[in-house]
Amino acid sequence: MLNITLDFRHIANVDDFYRQLAEQARWRAGFGANLDALWDALTGDLALPARIRLKHWRQHPHPEQFTALVGVLREAEEELDGALTIRIDH
Repeated sequence: MLNITLDFRHIANVDDFYRQLAEQARWRAGFGANLDALWDALTGDLALPARIRLKHWRQHPHPEQFTALVGVLREAEEELDGALTIRIDH
């Protein structure tokens, strides 16, 4: 199982989020850092089964900037019916 941990104490902004996720997921260098590309990568390029853990999201100085990203993660979790697990540690 692929385990990805994103620690928001070390993520300054949305670009950092995309970069760290792409690195840990081992996505190709041309990964587009936008919501559509994220959906496509999660539902088509991610090695499954996979678990993505978000640590300290609520403690980030500006957690609202990641709301849409977390929404896409949750939608992909539902779409993949158990092959992807999203865990949010508050």
